[in-house]
Amino acid sequence: MTTFDERTIVHAFRDDALGEHDAVGLAAAIRRGEVSPAEAARAAGERVRAVDARLGAVQTHVDDPATAAAAAAATGGAFAGVPVFVKDNTDYQGLPTGHGSAAFRPRAARRHAPFTRQLLSSGVTVLGKTRLPEFGFNASTEYDGAEPVRNPWNTGCSAGGSSGGSAALVAAGTVPVAHANDGGGSIRIPAACCGLVGLKPSRGRVVGSDLGRRLPIDIVSDGIVSRSVRDSAAFLAAAETYRGSSALPPLGLVEGPSERRLRIGFLLDSPSGVHSDAATRAAVTETAATLERLGHTVEPVELAMDPNFTDDFLTYWGMLSFLLGATGRTLGADFDRRRMDGLSRGLREDYLRKWRRTPGVVRRLKRAKVAHAAAFRRLDLVLSPVLAHTTPPIGHLSPTVPYAELIERLLAYVAFTPLDNVVGTPSISVPAASATTDGLPIGVMFSARPGAERTLLELAFELEADRPFRRIQDQ
Repeated sequence: MTTFDERTIVHAFRDDALGEHDAVGLAAAIRRGEVSPAEAARAAGERVRAVDARLGAVQTHVDDPATAAAAAAATGGAFAGVPVFVKDNTDYQGLPTGHGSAAFRPRAARRHAPFTRQLLSSGVTVLGKTRLPEFGFNASTEYDGAEPVRNPWNTGCSAGGSSGGSAALVAAGTVPVAHANDGGGSIRIPAACCGLVGLKPSRGRVVGSDLGRRLPIDIVSDGIVSRSVRDSAAFLAAAETYRGSSALPPLGLVEGPSERRLRIGFLLDSPSGVHSDAATRAAVTETAATLERLGHTVEPVELAMDPNFTDDFLTYWGMLSFLLGATGRTLGADFDRRRMDGLSRGLREDYLRKWRRTPGVVRRLKRAKVAHAAAFRRLDLVLSPVLAHTTPPIGHLSPTVPYAELIERLLAYVAFTPLDNVVGTPSISVPAASATTDGLPIGVMFSARPGAERTLLELAFELEADRPFRRIQDQ
């Protein structure tokens, strides 16, 4: 991909109430009385103001963060007093939910979404909402007629999507963690682009959305992006305290590596036939070598995939755009699908040509879990790239690119993550030890059988301890 002769790095780390704490560390400092929730919220607000003109990550701020901090701290919880942002496709009472779209004027939400309540139960202070590409369809947070969200490691590059605003804020050090959700890679992709940890939970591990429950396959999972493995582990433990899953094994708090050695399969190219680029292959190969040195068994694996999978997922994606276009007036009375961006309109129009295939598409996608489960009869995890090539420059995935060309670029980029969404399995992106020639992070991905978040987190802890993740403030 394109490299840049001159990197522009943007971060907000400084000597203030947040310091260099992750969420677990900041919550501990607040419990000890070293920092108050109001001081943490104020410091986060000042950090956002210092960098967001260059990043463009924030959509909306709460009116009174001090009051929000006091209310959050009173609830207790693992992250009591930790400032966060919510992604702008999820309702937070009193703030508008815009879904990244110019097709309507959003109105203030009357109540919290189910996941928002689960997040708030951990004691966080919500400071506002983060930007996403329209309806979360794109793998880069870019717009037709508005400034993009920029990557703090290089502001000429994409921050990923669809949780690009959240990832940019966390990577830049404005808040320790932020809400993200993932319907085809939207936690793991921006985590990979911005050097973060991004865990997509198993289907059912956290509360589902009202929309997801109505779809034939609920492909979306909510979670966070973080700078440390322990923050992702602590979030899932806190979420389970609020509401556990009867369909999945209990998780509890994962606090470090396991002594158990794993059998790990690895692949460099997508089961759909997309080849990864040289830098990405090197990052995965280097990670495989590290795992072997640590005593794990690592072997090449081929994942069986229906040859129709890519087309079927694209059709399902288009169905979602069609449904949003058909029901948009529930978002705003002035909703006009003609104002949807080029990607959303293209997906919808493509679906209208294929809609009769929907029953077969859904049937084949549901069957994908059978072949996927077969790979895990002898494996604990699968290691792969998160993305088929390294982070692209701003504009490469813009919704202003002609639809046919944009889809071709997206399919050549987002070639690994959607399978876990379809089959409902957990998957985590962690920063690789290596970076691109221009210093951008590269993510590697581990996928597991349903309910095996503990195994993912234990291995991520082990990798983090063996080779601490690169920090933007050290560059």
